[in-house]
Amino acid sequence: MSDADFTLLPDLAVRTLGGAVLWANDESFAEKENLIRPQAATYSPATFGHKGQEYDGWETRRRRGENGAHPAGDDCDSAIIRLGVPGVIKGVIVDTAWFKGNYPPEITVEAIAVEGNPSVDELVAAQGWTTIVERAKVAGDSKNPFAVDSAKRWTHVRLRMFPDGGIARLRVHGVAKPDLAWLESGPFDLAAIENGGLVADCSNIFFSHPQNILMPGRAASMGDGWETARGRDKTTNDWVLVQLAAEGVITAAEIDTSYFLFNSPGAGALTGIRADGSEVELLPRTRLQPDTRHRFLIDSAEAVVRVRFDAYPDGGMARLRLFGTLTDEARTRLRAELENELA
Repeated sequence: MSDADFTLLPDLAVRTLGGAVLWANDESFAEKENLIRPQAATYSPATFGHKGQEYDGWETRRRRGENGAHPAGDDCDSAIIRLGVPGVIKGVIVDTAWFKGNYPPEITVEAIAVEGNPSVDELVAAQGWTTIVERAKVAGDSKNPFAVDSAKRWTHVRLRMFPDGGIARLRVHGVAKPDLAWLESGPFDLAAIENGGLVADCSNIFFSHPQNILMPGRAASMGDGWETARGRDKTTNDWVLVQLAAEGVITAAEIDTSYFLFNSPGAGALTGIRADGSEVELLPRTRLQPDTRHRFLIDSAEAVVRVRFDAYPDGGMARLRLFGTLTDEARTRLRAELENELA
């Protein structure tokens, strides 16, 4: 997957997915929690507090070596981030937006897989950290992309910057791999990012990203959903294709148009796609209302791996939920994947 492609995958570290910045060795100028805010970093010139210009990011003090000289080459500042959901990391973005004279020259990113809920002290002292982005130069006021070549499942990442400075955002793009025992406990949302679902493709990304519709919780505003451009071709409609966490049987669906008062689809349909590529109708073309949570029972026993939502003719929606259960074959495959990771 190229640097450009991995950014289409969900950000596993973002706060709205449950990510958290657990620790940083220093945050003298700007707090570590800014690293995973979902919004793009902002900047207001000449906004000075007691400690200096205020930045929307994580910024540390200027390090000093012996006798006030520049620090040694291995001196660095670090932050530890817990992913909102464990997953396979395909790439990271180290965004230095607005940091022009105070960004770090170089960074590394490491990852670790720790089960349960380790304490901060346990994570800081842990010996199993693996480098997934080798020490590399970054540019100021830029989105610096780094592809990751690892098929392992990770739970935490550690960002290091050499020797100090400011980073606005850290984006950790990948595919969620939650605890299999959780997925086997009963019916769940097979489309949710936190359960391993993701948007595989869509007809239009204009106003906002389609991955938003699979995020946890209710949308906070129209901008927290997926909205397409206004379609002018009367022969086509907009659509989004969802890759399920694994093969499953869909029993209920929720199509949520909350906050879309004048630009929701007039109608929608759900089509399941089997493992062999054939299609099955889950929900026929059905009228939709603005600013409404629509709930539908799905009368189908067909096992599917993907679901396409067709919006007629265009518009936006806040959330899409696809509730169901895994097939026995899916459980077997997921169990085998987990055993390979632990081997």
